Amino acid sequence: MCGIVGLFLKDKSLEPQLGAMLTDMLITMTDRGPDSAGIAIYGAGQGGRAKMTVQSAQPDNDFATLAEDLSAVLGTSASVRAVDTHAVIDLPADKAESARAALAELRPGLRVMSDGERIEIFKEVGLPKDVAARFSLSAMSGSHGIGHTRMATESAVTTQGAHPFSTGADQCLVHNGSLSNHNSLRRKLRAAGMRIESENDTEVGAAYLSWRMREGATLGEALESSIDDLDGFFTFVVGTKDGFGVVRDPIACKPAVMAETDQYVAFGSEYRALVNLPGIDTARVWEPEPATVYFWSH
Repeated sequence: MCGIVGLFLKDKSLEPQLGAMLTDMLITMTDRGPDSAGIAIYGAGQGGRAKMTVQSAQPDNDFATLAEDLSAVLGTSASVRAVDTHAVIDLPADKAESARAALAELRPGLRVMSDGERIEIFKEVGLPKDVAARFSLSAMSGSHGIGHTRMATESAVTTQGAHPFSTGADQCLVHNGSLSNHNSLRRKLRAAGMRIESENDTEVGAAYLSWRMREGATLGEALESSIDDLDGFFTFVVGTKDGFGVVRDPIACKPAVMAETDQYVAFGSEYRALVNLPGIDTARVWEPEPATVYFWSH
């Protein structure tokens, strides 16, 4: 049992409130996942620039001279914004892969949480309210975001095992459920060149969608194919640079509810995650159908 939340803003005037609204939704789902929590925020991007979010168990040591060390190796300017155990590295977009390789040498203890033009991911072990406070999630702004509260079943309670998982540029996934064919699929995806760093079944789901999109599928098409190719019980909420998607397996035993107004589309594992959203009393509220793909894009 885990808790999922998601919010896709249609009304740009709400963007400064995205972090606050998602934080409230996340904390409401605490009893569905008290051991770790995470959030992905899609904020403003800059053409030609990339953001890489990294996590460290020793942030004081790892982040102290990271900007200077990385800039020297890459031969270009990179800046670092530290946020508790995470840091957001800003660098030229064409240096993103080189930066991954450089970080493995410069700071082998760092883990890359996400990269892309707009995405930032923050996740840690602990109660959702404590994770949210550590990263000042309520102060973040953006156009859309997804979050997760975890009750571990498939792997240990670690930062690496927390959601969201990102396996492609500006892509991420949160998941409630259990994939039964993740071991065989992990081997196939790694053979196809996909980067999978944990034993968590959700990361395999994320890598599967990233692989399908790498092969030319749209987000909607990737989600549709997941219905046939992934075994088990799952509710997925997916984020991309411009969009937000939802799919449930054909049995749909994991709870889910959605709401839509002229201002936003929202997702929650339970309706109580949505009750404080503006205009929720007049929203169209429904339960997503089994084996049906929903997605929105800007």
